[in-house]
Amino acid sequence: METHTTSAKVLLNHATTLNLHTGNLVNRSRLKKKCPSSPSEEIQDCVRATLSEWFATIPPPTSPTDLPDTIDCSIPQATEAITPEEREELKVSVKLFICEADLSSIKDAVDKACQALAVSQLDSVIIAPPALPEEVSQTLANLQPAWSELEGLVQSHKIATIGTSDLDKELLEQLYNWAQVKPSSNQVNLASCCVMPPDLTAFAKEFDIQLLTHNDPKELITAASFQEAVQESTQDLKVADWRLEWVLRYSIIVKSRGIIKAKGYLVHAKRSSL
Repeated sequence: METHTTSAKVLLNHATTLNLHTGNLVNRSRLKKKCPSSPSEEIQDCVRATLSEWFATIPPPTSPTDLPDTIDCSIPQATEAITPEEREELKVSVKLFICEADLSSIKDAVDKACQALAVSQLDSVIIAPPALPEEVSQTLANLQPAWSELEGLVQSHKIATIGTSDLDKELLEQLYNWAQVKPSSNQVNLASCCVMPPDLTAFAKEFDIQLLTHNDPKELITAASFQEAVQESTQDLKVADWRLEWVLRYSIIVKSRGIIKAKGYLVHAKRSSL
């Protein structure tokens, strides 16, 4: 274990980018035994477990020149690519949590999801923009740059449909009227409203927008929780300069039976320049 821990520290202290894929959580027995109490706890557990398992399987670097700038961390036996034969039977849905304001991360996340799942297109992408301070309200101007990025990915056939998260009727209507590619869905957090607001329901019905519910917090995983997960899996105290850029959660559903065949997370983090 000491060798694995040392290797992990050496790799993390050299690298500037971390790409992590949990693999299919439906099949990962170590994570199935424990039922997470919240989405935040689930992603933190997944980061910790995936890093720990991955670091336990890699050989120690033989020389400083072997150290990569980018760590691609995944558990091969837990990762299931979609075969061309079964693609038509499956729906690939994604929710993308943007942690930094860099909009290039949207295309990067979609490309990495397509690559990890071996598909050319995602059926549905819902975007959760960066969390705003409590006193700041979401505005159309805030949403437009990210939505334009998503529209470009629809036009290049990387995504079939795009959706929003936590927009009230007024903001959803503003986005709908402005957007070239209209939102096909809007997620509503039932912790903030136990019943769907009637004006939102009426607008969504009129313009064929699907209203979905979710229980994700405004910030899926905090910087401190992410750093804690990395620190626990590597026993390294020097993790404060690692920051999350985005987290992508996917689910693969068998259309005819409505069951989840696979679900997992992709995580992208960068180390701040010293």
